[in-house]
Amino acid sequence: MKTVLMNTLLRIIFYPLPKISISKEEEHAFNHLFESSCKKADKLIAYNLDIPKYKFLYFLSKNKRVVLHGSNNKDIHTFEPRRQTLFNGEMTTAIFATKDPMWPIFYAILDKSKIVGNIRNGSVSTNGKKYFHFYSLTKPTLINMPWTTGMIYLLPEDTFINISKGVIKFNEWVSERSVLPIAKMEIEPSDFYFLNKVASHRSDESVIKSWLLYKVRSLIKVVSK
Repeated sequence: MKTVLMNTLLRIIFYPLPKISISKEEEHAFNHLFESSCKKADKLIAYNLDIPKYKFLYFLSKNKRVVLHGSNNKDIHTFEPRRQTLFNGEMTTAIFATKDPMWPIFYAILDKSKIVGNIRNGSVSTNGKKYFHFYSLTKPTLINMPWTTGMIYLLPEDTFINISKGVIKFNEWVSERSVLPIAKMEIEPSDFYFLNKVASHRSDESVIKSWLLYKVRSLIKVVSK
């Protein structure tokens, strides 16, 4: 009962992924693109399909043993564990990644040099199957026009574990070992499905307040444009 209530709440305050279905033709194209790119020396996926990139990433996360990492840095050859904060505020030394096709795009296109204050975002679920999204920046960050191009890295899943527990689960995976990318794909702001759903919050307000007001704030922003 508790899970059902929390799932209803997440549906009210956050946004779900768009419905994704993949045809046999798309599956064939995705497999060919992935396999041919992994064989290249530079591992770069030259994406030339007339299909949203998040759909390709969704296919890979469901059908290949990979996790996804988004970064502004387009030239990472080896990922090393580093000191950073988990979803629950605890510190860890690890590499972060996700199985969600949308969340890493946000990190790939958000120019970290333009951030003022904090950022609040996530891919969360109550059952580990259906995930809901929220993305919020401070007003000074939004004024800085923080969007840029970036890279999605496909990392081998073998050393990663999903560490999120509890009623609300983040789609967050970590590895304490160095890993080499399997492949990588360049990303632009237009590839981010939730670009016009990014809200603003005050740095000093509670996380709960940011969550509860997120969808309302994102809708008000869209209407006022």
